[in-house]
Amino acid sequence: MKTKGNTILITGGGSGIGAALAHRFHDAGNTVIVAGRRLDALEAACEGRANMHAITLDVESAAGVEDFAARLLAAHPGLNVLVNNAGIMRYEALDAKRDLSDAEATITTNLLGPIRLTNALIDDLVAAPDAAIVNVTSGLAFVPLVIAATYNATKAAIHSYTVSLRTALAGRVEVIELAPPAVQTEITPGQSQRATYQPLDDFADEVMALFGQNPTPQEILVERVKPLRFAEREGRFDETLGQLTAMVMAARAAVEG
Repeated sequence: MKTKGNTILITGGGSGIGAALAHRFHDAGNTVIVAGRRLDALEAACEGRANMHAITLDVESAAGVEDFAARLLAAHPGLNVLVNNAGIMRYEALDAKRDLSDAEATITTNLLGPIRLTNALIDDLVAAPDAAIVNVTSGLAFVPLVIAATYNATKAAIHSYTVSLRTALAGRVEVIELAPPAVQTEITPGQSQRATYQPLDDFADEVMALFGQNPTPQEILVERVKPLRFAEREGRFDETLGQLTAMVMAARAAVEG
């Protein structure tokens, strides 16, 4: 993937991983559009950066995605890179009947959202020079965190979808998967304070170094995510699942007191 001179859309770009990557891509010489629900957060992410722009997006609405795509392309017809980053993570108990609204929202945002947005933009991306699609999944696509079962499932689904998309678009649009480890963001309450998680700036710097490789890897994997990504291949799946569950429960307990 070309690392400068692009027009890049990053969903979920008002905070966390999305904002960190938006800043780095902007500073590398790209026009960056950040999208999300909260205009105030998007505008704060753009502050002081002339070639960053904010557009609101409600990924939970099919009609809203189509409207967003029309507004986006009217304002930025040179769009050639889509980064599907927006996502939510909700903890859930699986051992008793519960309200499924969190699970349903997670599926809509994390799975239907990227599928809908990619579909809305695909004709323009296929026609664009140096086009790329980056789908942000998670190390939890490969070893699940039991207390976030629906989140894991959506990320595993997007991993699979990305493999299909890469094959379908071969030679026309570069398709890249970015699978983060546990990173210090506020995707869950208190997560930005968990000492065992990778600092956001360190993660973003490592990611940008990987994007700078030629050719760009099909999977952007920082060192911390590799124990999850390759656990099954290396015969460590059950062991890693147990370690992951224990680590996250201990980290939550330490923060929540």
